[in-house]
Amino acid sequence: MNISRTDIDDLNITVTISLERKDFEEKVTAVLVDYRKTANIPGFRKGHVPMGMIKKQYEQSVTADEVNKILREQLDGYLKQEKLNLLGNPLPKATEQSLDWSSDLFDFDFELGLAPNFDVKLEVLKKVVSYEIEPDAKMLTEQLDYVRKQYGKLVSQKHPAKGYEINAQFRNDAAELENLISFTFEDLKAKKSISALKTASTGTILTLPAKDFFKDNDTAKRLLSIDDVKLELLEGEQIIIEIKEVNERIPAELNKDLFDKLYTPGTVTSEKELNEKIKEGLQKQFEPQADQKLLNDITEYLVEKTKFKLPSDFLKRWMQTSGKEPLSPEAAIEEFNKSEKGIRYQLIEGKIIEQHKLDMTFDELKEFAASLVKNQMMQYGQQPDPEQIDGIVSNILKNQDETRKISEQLMSNKMLTFFKENAPLKHKKIGYDSFVKEAYGKA
Repeated sequence: MNISRTDIDDLNITVTISLERKDFEEKVTAVLVDYRKTANIPGFRKGHVPMGMIKKQYEQSVTADEVNKILREQLDGYLKQEKLNLLGNPLPKATEQSLDWSSDLFDFDFELGLAPNFDVKLEVLKKVVSYEIEPDAKMLTEQLDYVRKQYGKLVSQKHPAKGYEINAQFRNDAAELENLISFTFEDLKAKKSISALKTASTGTILTLPAKDFFKDNDTAKRLLSIDDVKLELLEGEQIIIEIKEVNERIPAELNKDLFDKLYTPGTVTSEKELNEKIKEGLQKQFEPQADQKLLNDITEYLVEKTKFKLPSDFLKRWMQTSGKEPLSPEAAIEEFNKSEKGIRYQLIEGKIIEQHKLDMTFDELKEFAASLVKNQMMQYGQQPDPEQIDGIVSNILKNQDETRKISEQLMSNKMLTFFKENAPLKHKKIGYDSFVKEAYGKA
């Protein structure tokens, strides 16, 4: 048995494994002897089938199996020994003629694509902008109004009016609609419907046209909790509206009582401090969007500016056979073209992780998964229990797909932190609307 290597170029090599018959003959014989013991062939007692007949029927397939096992073991060992950084998996080199299993010497060739050597220079990121999105005065005012209304009080009113909350039962047989919803005049469009509601009171039942009742289709679907199909069924229909309650929401006073309901008692003592807290909260909400934009831009820049070659022809051939279904050469080329940028960034990311020792530990993964579980529970108003969280995390990490997703998310966070701390990024404070326009070209 012998293994040799032929370098085609810096990124492509051929590994040849040479086997002699003696390398596998003993194992083949042992398997055939076992087959003979258990073979059921008409006319022969079990265990007494002639070996010649066993060989004629099974020898070639058994030889192929045993040879493949040896090839896998030898190739895996060689790759580990040589510490080759591969792209894709080794490809057996196609032969024009089938193997002659009667030979005493066999050569098996495998094509290998190697990952390129290159350097990642963070200086190329000097034009990338790291945005800090700041809420404008309008946003702060709207958020303050929302908070005051949320913690304000409801005062029952006799008739609906602008700004009042109307709770009503909506019914329509055609759309199988029977929903209790809360709305205001600001959600409506039809002037006749608004006029009719103004004279209504608790207990009043109105029959009004569904068409143009709400200001737009999105509002109708959101408030009525219906889809496009049911919305279409309402077209031309009448809806029955039974008024249940009419309330005016009186905003909460800006005082200590409100401050202590919103934040840890004593941490906010004035309207100015409240505005600062609201501003911080909005900035926190904008961070994921700014971070995603930053990571996308960094990826684009690094892929564009970090130059290296790939074993492209090898990868295209590998893609033909690596999926669940084989691809045609044309489809493999198309798949490679779609995947090339992702392959390049994976290599760049891998180089950064290796050079700066950013590998994640299992403890980090567990801690990160626990934080995700804890945050999700708190969003639903649940008080996290450490033992309960540990149990949930343990179950999650038993699932390979979930573990992979969480690992990718954690590594993405680690990479983002690394870039923020080490790359020469431009920093820019910007309002949300300006951010959307500048970052995505949308007004």
